[in-house]
Amino acid sequence: MKRILITGGAGFIGSHLCDRLIREGHEVICLDNYFTGSKRNIVHLLDNPFFELVRHDVTHPYFVEVDEIYNLACPASPVHYQYNSIKTIKTSVMGAINMLGLAKRIKAKILQASTSEVYGDPLVHPQPEAYWGNVNPIGIRSCYDEGKRCAESLFFNYHRQNQVNIRVIRIFNTYGPRMHPNDGRVVSNFIVQALQNKPITIFGDGTQTRSFQYVDDLLEGMIRMMDAPNDFIGPVNLGNPHEFSMLELAREVLDLTGSKSKIEHLPLPQDDPTQRQPDISLAQERLNNWQPRVQLREGLTKTIEYFDHLLKENQK
Repeated sequence: MKRILITGGAGFIGSHLCDRLIREGHEVICLDNYFTGSKRNIVHLLDNPFFELVRHDVTHPYFVEVDEIYNLACPASPVHYQYNSIKTIKTSVMGAINMLGLAKRIKAKILQASTSEVYGDPLVHPQPEAYWGNVNPIGIRSCYDEGKRCAESLFFNYHRQNQVNIRVIRIFNTYGPRMHPNDGRVVSNFIVQALQNKPITIFGDGTQTRSFQYVDDLLEGMIRMMDAPNDFIGPVNLGNPHEFSMLELAREVLDLTGSKSKIEHLPLPQDDPTQRQPDISLAQERLNNWQPRVQLREGLTKTIEYFDHLLKENQK
């Protein structure tokens, strides 16, 4: 049994990670300030004696004795991270400093949940880890993009200067149950709109692409990365190398929901990437041939079931 700290543990990905690590027999401390996380996501764990929930903001130091730290705390959707852009930067940068300081003091292994957004609107396709990115440092998305880039820099400098045992993963578009229904991300947007028979809003002409991975595949990659030999610290891409256009995704959601929704096109937001696809050859090589297993249709079906139940609950 390991004692494991998860910052952002009541969020979409964090709560699934709490579930998995508890199932594997570990003791989990879940840290969250509920800015985008929710007690609803982890309420089923509250009676478990090996699960502890702490309301805390990672921009302030936190002291605990653990073996491993998963640093997931940060709003991850444009709607949420642009709502309070300064807070987003503080969460990425000060949160990284506080968690790295903790890892240094207690000699814990620490994993940073970075993002494909560090590549910006990429000029290289697909994106390998060696690509430095094409990011607007003062645009409306920079609070998240540059915050995560700075966090990566902090992780590597703590490793070089203080020998902190780090891991860095770059997460590409991930979806699944417990996504926030109003987070503005394309999968949750399309599903909620379709279930309510509202117009499905596509920004731009719908030809822009994303690569969608189901949350269970991401968790497998995260845990393999945490358990990887100490000579492999990343960064490593964790995502689905199969691209889908926004129009393809919308049609898939319409088919699975049987919705009567029509597709509506809106102007493309500033700095919205036209392509996003990971090169996962490094993950396959170093993480025991890790690759996504859940097909889009299967994952969407599970996610639609979750949102259908959630919307019906909210109507009561």
